[in-house]
Amino acid sequence: MKLKTAKELVQEAMDKIKTITPSELKELQKQNPDLILIDIRDIRELKKSGKIKGARHMPRGMLEFWLDPESPYYKKDITPDKKKVLYCASNWRSALATKAIQEMGFDNVCHVKGGFQAIVDDGFEIEKIE
Repeated sequence: MKLKTAKELVQEAMDKIKTITPSELKELQKQNPDLILIDIRDIRELKKSGKIKGARHMPRGMLEFWLDPESPYYKKDITPDKKKVLYCASNWRSALATKAIQEMGFDNVCHVKGGFQAIVDDGFEIEKIE
């Protein structure tokens, strides 16, 4: 039996999802003030490097539960109709997460190429996390 590598899983996800650049994220935020920017990194990463100002932290392991209206963990303020943009450290986890929530039925979701550092390099402000 041949196992799939993480890289293969990410490539399969990338073929099925929308990827945007940090510059495109800026434009989307201007056009859609209700857009939800979601940081799926581990809390230890956020404490080390901060997060993009205004982003919601939704740990990768809870994402599907927080977005599912039938889950006891559902976050009511993140309604299915709101545009969601995910990011992680590089864009591998966000690719897999974007694919997963697309499979749940969300069609208004994408992720950012290059992840956190690419967004920071494009001039986005960082918030410290304690």
